[in-house]
Amino acid sequence: MKIDRLLSIIVILLNKNNITAKELANRFEVSLRTIYRDIETINLAGIPIVSNQGRDGGFRILDNYKMSHQLLTLDDMASIVIALKNIENFSHNKDIDLTIDKISNIVPRDKREEFDYYFNELIICDLPWGYRIDSGDKEKYNIIYEGISKEKLLYIGYRNRDGNITERRIEPMSLVLKGLNWYVFSYCLLRNGYRFFKLSRIHRIHLLEEGFNRREMSYEEFKYKSIPKNNMVDLVLKFSSKVRQRVEEFFYEEDITIDEDGSIIVRTSFPEDEWVYSMILSYGEYIEVIEPFYIKDIIKKKSRKIYEKY
Repeated sequence: MKIDRLLSIIVILLNKNNITAKELANRFEVSLRTIYRDIETINLAGIPIVSNQGRDGGFRILDNYKMSHQLLTLDDMASIVIALKNIENFSHNKDIDLTIDKISNIVPRDKREEFDYYFNELIICDLPWGYRIDSGDKEKYNIIYEGISKEKLLYIGYRNRDGNITERRIEPMSLVLKGLNWYVFSYCLLRNGYRFFKLSRIHRIHLLEEGFNRREMSYEEFKYKSIPKNNMVDLVLKFSSKVRQRVEEFFYEEDITIDEDGSIIVRTSFPEDEWVYSMILSYGEYIEVIEPFYIKDIIKKKSRKIYEKY
């Protein structure tokens, strides 16, 4: 994995006065060309690496940079490890374990106790109480992660909302955690376009031997371009004071006003789809749609269908 190798090279250079490209290539079992590209990437990231020619030549980080700058502060390192541990709890990925060890090992000895204590002060966990991670999703995650890191195609059987399964070959590009669900951002060779696939809907998955060249589109770029521009709905919602804490946690502060009777008015905009209707219904009796009227009518019809079932 490239990011793991880059981090390892930085750690080696911070702890050694000099090392040759050949030594690095042998250590990581890659070509000299790959090492030179890695060094260039590190330089572009702002870490000044110089090359010395001659018998004792090799790469080193400028001494004044090592003396006057910290590559990472203690808080930086602790935050990275905590975030990686949160992912590792889901995936049990060996590469992540190694990265955690490498970051932990560069913590100065006199800061080790402070570093360990940090984990009692900051714990990151997005999962709700009682939530259990499905073992099948863990296996899918690891296969997808391998496909991304090795740039190998994946075969998947994907189940849509109607329960129909299609067979697809995809170029996996990024793993994305949204809410409680994992998705793989990919280029789908069946649809000839970028797609998100929800792990829980992947019926079967195999890593293929066929490789691919990663496309230029990033997850962030695609996410921005895929935001619906013409399907936004302006909502005015009225909430009971009984759900004030939940409302304040979910909506932006500038969208919220409090009435004299304690009720909460929220003015916001969302892409109109089933998610919006589900979000409104999730507040049950503690919400009223004020505007627009047609959304109010949709919620009324959905509520009536729920009532008829019970």
